[in-house]
Amino acid sequence: MTFKNAISWFEIPSADINRAQKFYETIFGISMISMDFPQLQMRMFPIDNPMNIGGAICQSGGFYKPSEDSGPLVYLNANPDVQIVLDKIEAAGGKIVVPKTEISPEHGHMAVFLDTEGNRVALHSIPQASVS
Repeated sequence: MTFKNAISWFEIPSADINRAQKFYETIFGISMISMDFPQLQMRMFPIDNPMNIGGAICQSGGFYKPSEDSGPLVYLNANPDVQIVLDKIEAAGGKIVVPKTEISPEHGHMAVFLDTEGNRVALHSIPQASVS
């Protein structure tokens, strides 16, 4: 068995959903989509097709726990250049942990930051010439 994409959905923990929403909207220049349930608040990243990989920041009384040093590391799409997003991180209240770093010429660049909730999150961008 092979997968077209290894990830189908992700959730980033939040202790303060409004603060986290403002942070991600600021660094990516997007408007997140609110979806609230009695025990769960979500702010979804906008995607152009529901069949694409999606995700959200989430807050739910203790089910989610932000972490800067454990758990999975999610890489968010920062095309066309990781540095464009990195330049907004600290002003939005985050902290850069790993600056823009080349993986390889064909695999692009990555970086890691801490968001306003204390989550360790990564960025990835692929050179446009490598995208087919």
